[in-house]
Amino acid sequence: MKLNEIKDNEGSSKDRIRVGRGIGSGKGKTGGRGVKGQKARSGVAINGFEGGQMPIYRRLPKRGFNNIFSSDFVIVSLGRIQAAIDAKKLDASATIDAGSLKAAGVIRREKDGVRILADGELKAKVSIEAAGASKAAVEKIEKAGGSIKLPEAAAAAE
Repeated sequence: MKLNEIKDNEGSSKDRIRVGRGIGSGKGKTGGRGVKGQKARSGVAINGFEGGQMPIYRRLPKRGFNNIFSSDFVIVSLGRIQAAIDAKKLDASATIDAGSLKAAGVIRREKDGVRILADGELKAKVSIEAAGASKAAVEKIEKAGGSIKLPEAAAAAE
């Protein structure tokens, strides 16, 4: 094979259709745009416009709000922690906190802290430091012989 012999496979690319070049081409006159009006011309920007009728996004009421002060926790299940310990990514003898979970690749980013949920089974005796945990998760951790340290505010809310 020589460089001057290299070419695309047959039928791998189509030629561009030149619209508006006479009726014989089959794409002449209106050039595939139908007939007349705003949409037949260039520069059409009428998304959401309903012909002067009150648009649906203005007819419907606003609802709900977004609390900018709410905490956004990363959710981690006990099963996920156990899987990381089994894969030797987490050290069960050391304290498990957001930093160690991130280093082990269990979570991607720390956000406002880690909240532990009770999904899955925990066999290892671990010491966990987290921003929050469900009651069932706390019970499972203590049943496995481990301990969990939560901030006072989160512990009071549980």
